[in-house]
Amino acid sequence: MLYDLNITWAPSTPAAELERTLRFAKNLGYDVVALNHTVNGSIPTQPSAIINPIPLLTPPHLSFPGGSTTTTAALKSGTTTNLSTTASSAAPPAPAASLPTVLRRATVVVTDPATTNYRLPDFARAYDILAVRPTNEKAFSWACLSTTEPPALISLDLSVFLGWHIHHRTAMAAVARGSRFEICYGQALGAGAAADPRLRANFIGNVIGLLRATKGRGIVVSSGAKAALGLRAPADVVNLLAVWGLGTEKGSEALGAGARAVVVNEGIKRRGFRGVVDIVEPAAGGDDAANKRKEEGINGSEGETAGGGVRGGNKNKQNGKTQGDGQGQKRKTGESAAQPGLSKRQAKKQRQEALDALKATA
Repeated sequence: MLYDLNITWAPSTPAAELERTLRFAKNLGYDVVALNHTVNGSIPTQPSAIINPIPLLTPPHLSFPGGSTTTTAALKSGTTTNLSTTASSAAPPAPAASLPTVLRRATVVVTDPATTNYRLPDFARAYDILAVRPTNEKAFSWACLSTTEPPALISLDLSVFLGWHIHHRTAMAAVARGSRFEICYGQALGAGAAADPRLRANFIGNVIGLLRATKGRGIVVSSGAKAALGLRAPADVVNLLAVWGLGTEKGSEALGAGARAVVVNEGIKRRGFRGVVDIVEPAAGGDDAANKRKEEGINGSEGETAGGGVRGGNKNKQNGKTQGDGQGQKRKTGESAAQPGLSKRQAKKQRQEALDALKATA
């Protein structure tokens, strides 16, 4: 399965444009996408609840609460889904089978973690995926090392001059905690990069620095597309990353297994107890199958006991032979039991005495 965990969403996004983008992502081969809502500026204080404005377009992913094979089957049966909950949605509902599984993501822009309470746990409860975007070195170190719960993604704006050096120890500490670094290729292929070549140069330099610091580990590749034209086919993305220094295998992993690990881990955090203990439902008919196997085993043992005859005699003989062999290995009888074991020195002495006796007789 292929993942694109960053398709830009805003409250002003038209429903028709959003539908076109999701359909095009499905045609390119992406099975799971995430609509990204960037939270910038002041964050409400603690009494105010964090509200998720992204509409729920498809049933939940299998890893999240409420996701199951029955909802996936309902998707394939041709159910319809509204692409917007606002009154401006004039487009007819789209068949959910033609859309990828849609997750809802929040990206919190972090400037000074010492003076601002970013309420990351509240955002994590309201959204499916939580990402942070540090804007300076202090915020970057905090996101990598000092958060209470490691964010799922650390998404840097690689099209601007960062102003600090990404250290190997800091980056790998974040990867060891479970965070992943996101590369959005749309920052280099968008309209802004085409108008200003300096943005593309900054992006390439920052990507090379990030790959050097992480050695290609813990990387997730997303589009960051604002429209359907910002999406690229997976093979094109892998080739583009290979030009920038990420190997083909790691590039494919960044679109597949690496992104899937982010989704599954976030689902376990929300489904399990404290992200550690998960409740697993037993398989359908599991108890009946176990009871049937138990009854078959009891009936088989009764048949062998009551059968007797040649089969029982052969079995008893075989058991007696096995027991006799085992006793023969443990305990010696007859003459061998009368002779104690000889040490190497005693055996050598006996051989020497035998040789002397032969010489004397000769």
